Amino acid sequence: MYGALWRVLPGPVWLRILIVLALVAVVLFALVSWVFPWVDSLLGPQEGTVGP
Repeated sequence: MYGALWRVLPGPVWLRILIVLALVAVVLFALVSWVFPWVDSLLGPQEGTVGP
């Protein structure tokens, strides 16, 4: 799969590396901004207190 993605990307190696880094940054931003908060709302509140 990664080989196919690498072959589809345009440009020389340095440009492909920059494109892959940008794609990884966008995916991580989307996960932190939308996916993780949505999953947290589905799980509900967790009690974090420690008893004596």
